[in-house]
Amino acid sequence: MPRLTAIEIVEDRTARSRCDEGFLRLKRYRARNRREDGSRSPEYPIDVIDRPTLDAVAVCLWARGAEGIEVLTRRGLRPAAYFRRGKAAVLPEGEYLLLEELVAGVLEPGEVGLDALRRRAADEVREEAGLEVAPDRFQPLGGPFFMLPGIASEKIHLVEAQVERGGGPAVWPAPETGDGSPLEEGAELRWRPLAAAIEACERGELEDAKTELALRRLQARLGAGLRSP
Repeated sequence: MPRLTAIEIVEDRTARSRCDEGFLRLKRYRARNRREDGSRSPEYPIDVIDRPTLDAVAVCLWARGAEGIEVLTRRGLRPAAYFRRGKAAVLPEGEYLLLEELVAGVLEPGEVGLDALRRRAADEVREEAGLEVAPDRFQPLGGPFFMLPGIASEKIHLVEAQVERGGGPAVWPAPETGDGSPLEEGAELRWRPLAAAIEACERGELEDAKTELALRRLQARLGAGLRSP
């Protein structure tokens, strides 16, 4: 398939779309703070972004390779980052078409509990990376966290699992086993040495916050095991 070069807007539906429908739901409230003495603050506006389900899982896959501990990342289309182009950024930046991050996905309605979280992680790894990993091999990588608690209700759960590195190239096209959406088009997978991946975060080359947090937690967890024997 030819290489992707851009995302083209066919129609802007913003003006006639409800804010409480679609993949993201925007809730707009007027609120006030209630205090223990019965007094209340002045009213103020609040915007909250919800998904149909509140939680997501991000998966840190790692292996012992020739360069020590290596981690798997995925570069895929991220329209919100792409459409920063032409807008005033605080510092100069390039265009974002494919953004590098961990394999991740949103929990489905009814998926509750640690076992469900592990099954969702296994499903996302199969769809986005083409790897079969048993659900019980995924272990929580620290506590869950909010990305944008001022506006977004989503909480992200990090898990990790060791897999076999195998041979083959360090970068290769992602399998066409996703949900069939055009947003899956052009994705690629990449093995990076863990230390190099963290350095890429510090340089601003790898700019996804949940990925950097997962890599640093993995580094702390593995400790002395960062190099292959």
